[in-house]
Amino acid sequence: MKKILPLLLLIISYNAMAQKRIGNETDAQKKKRMEWWTDARFGMFIHWGLYSGAARHEWVKHNEKIDNAGYQKYFDQFNPDLFDPHKWARTAKAAGMKYAVLTSKHHEGFCLFDSKYTDYKATNTKAHRDLIREYVNAFRAEGLKVGFYYSLLDWHHPDYTIDEIHPQSPADKSDASYAKLNKGRDMAKYRQYMRNQITELLTKYGKIDILWLDFSFPRKDGHGKGKDDWGSVELLKLIRKLQPGIIVDNRLNLEEYKDGADFETPEQVSTAELAKYRGKTWETCQTFSGSWGYYRDENTWKTHRQLLDLLITSVSNGGNLILNVGPTARGEFDYRANNALDSLATWMHANSRSIYDCTFAPDKFKAPEGDKLTYNPKTGRLYVHLYYYPISGTLTLPGYAGKVRYAAMLNDASELISKPSDTNPQDLVLTLPAKKPGYEIPVIELTLQ
Repeated sequence: MKKILPLLLLIISYNAMAQKRIGNETDAQKKKRMEWWTDARFGMFIHWGLYSGAARHEWVKHNEKIDNAGYQKYFDQFNPDLFDPHKWARTAKAAGMKYAVLTSKHHEGFCLFDSKYTDYKATNTKAHRDLIREYVNAFRAEGLKVGFYYSLLDWHHPDYTIDEIHPQSPADKSDASYAKLNKGRDMAKYRQYMRNQITELLTKYGKIDILWLDFSFPRKDGHGKGKDDWGSVELLKLIRKLQPGIIVDNRLNLEEYKDGADFETPEQVSTAELAKYRGKTWETCQTFSGSWGYYRDENTWKTHRQLLDLLITSVSNGGNLILNVGPTARGEFDYRANNALDSLATWMHANSRSIYDCTFAPDKFKAPEGDKLTYNPKTGRLYVHLYYYPISGTLTLPGYAGKVRYAAMLNDASELISKPSDTNPQDLVLTLPAKKPGYEIPVIELTLQ
């Protein structure tokens, strides 16, 4: 008993910690608050800032160890003369996206909104206007939910202390070197600056649906940043007070609190990794290519099939996909992004019923080998995503006999003749169209008994 008691105390302590809460929202209330988001399944991320002018990664200031003086040229040149947020919104909507999240401020510290707490903002560039307000108005006009990304990091602010990933991080990484560089910097002042700006974002633009805060990187040597540096608990309380219905990501380093975040954010992971998030509330953030910001010479762009696989696999594991566009310095989506979005628009026009309101299939339904399932619990319909179109002209659904009332191709609602298998009466055999429908991954809609 003496050996068991410490273990029991440890388990009790762990359970108590896991149940710590910042607010008093119930699980049922949270589920209701997030219902639109879990139904939507597909959103657009937009990373846009001064780095679009450099056109070689949104971390260019870090990667090339550029100081504020060296980075100033991108501020001076910023003039997005082709910026048309209504076009952005129409493109996102056509692609089947239900919400969008735009960088109001990235790590570089530049603000796309008219903040009274800094001069480092779009209104002081050749743009001469609040680009966030135009984004909000345009996306709302298309019926899309609107969100803001706000970087907790700030490589421009004079009070933000230099850490391991700051562009001016010292080469020798010693405590003395950091102390010397940080003399006169005050994170308390920066925390207040950050709270002031987030207050502006959540009070000047009406209802905001999502706040994507990025990111925490605590380190044992003290040269990172975490919840104490951001004042995360009080910051989250402020956010919830200003926008009670808002959805907040998980990058405030508040893992010890049950309500420290609304969703998990697996970033740039493979589709194979998404299965481990099944049963959780999550959104995978992904790029068309290897960069979030506009990168002119980056060539590892995903194919249409890879993008579809990301979307289908996310939904088939009960999660969301937010897919990123990095507009150019002139303020428009480049041709590669538009081509990718156009191809998604064509597929989603015909097959979006297999995405919206959908999640993973009940355990009793297994996907044919190589294919993937999504399921709409509201309508009781199951969707088979045909990754490999059978050359035999038939598809065998294992164990589906007696469970399907009607089968059809989703793109045109054309009936698929079905019958129990001659070799195994528990299986259901569908006769498919002689010619594969004109979609990279066609979808079958099954109305269940």
